[in-house]
Amino acid sequence: MPDETVGQPVSYAAWAALDWGNEKHAWALEAADSEALEQGQIEATPEAVDLWVAGLAQRFGGKLVAVALEQARGGLLYMLAKYEHLVLHPVHPTSLARYREAFSPSGAKDDPPDARLLLDFLRRHPEQLRPWEPDTPQTRTIQFLAEDRRMLVDEKTRQTHRLRDRLKLYFPQIVAWFDDLDSPLVGDLLRSWPTLPELQKADPATLRRFFHQHNCRSNERLEERLQQIRQALPATRDAAVLQAGVSLVKILVDQIAALRQGIDELDRQLAELFGQHEDEALYPSLPGAGPAPGSAR
Repeated sequence: MPDETVGQPVSYAAWAALDWGNEKHAWALEAADSEALEQGQIEATPEAVDLWVAGLAQRFGGKLVAVALEQARGGLLYMLAKYEHLVLHPVHPTSLARYREAFSPSGAKDDPPDARLLLDFLRRHPEQLRPWEPDTPQTRTIQFLAEDRRMLVDEKTRQTHRLRDRLKLYFPQIVAWFDDLDSPLVGDLLRSWPTLPELQKADPATLRRFFHQHNCRSNERLEERLQQIRQALPATRDAAVLQAGVSLVKILVDQIAALRQGIDELDRQLAELFGQHEDEALYPSLPGAGPAPGSAR
């Protein structure tokens, strides 16, 4: 990737900007040999983008074209990264928003003006933008996996909150008895005995075996829990609350289990990649490094 910070500035045959859209991408362009502003739209498909980029290569003889695009639109960035004659200049969304305010105090946004705005930012303030230089595939894979892991952890937290809220309606003892509602123990218990009456009908020997299988081996704590189960009173006998609650809880515990499994898999892949990375020794000293929160228990 050309570096504008070393030696002579890069000479571009044209400057362009692409503003991402769900259905269409708006573009704006200014050729180096013309002061005319060109604008248009292309379909938001890889094929349409490829055709547009090929047109630039043919028109400018394969010479370099600077392209500005909003940094938050990562999909478009990676789509354009494979073309050697494009020099990508990601613009941070905050910078673009501030620049937009200077031209549109109301903050109104529509796609074609944003393409022109990106182009104007690229042409007037090139010193504030650096050509995109991607990290190694290994480093970018770690970044993607870490972001995906955080997404799964956040989703597991949301589903656990939903589980807690529903259990409080008809089976609040579970919330009081167990700290980790997203644990395999709670999930398996609710699959087998989704209501208090069903749990109370279970044979004590069956419950002891269940808790032992889930590494609850303190006899004193186990007997205390069995006593709590025997003495508990149902929060409600409303058939509608119970039927709907059981249906939702079974769905939620399955979703939480799938998310927990997914987090475990990403943890495995991240550990493997960290172990192979050339900067492995540096990671423990970075802020936030160490055992990641949200791992399956």
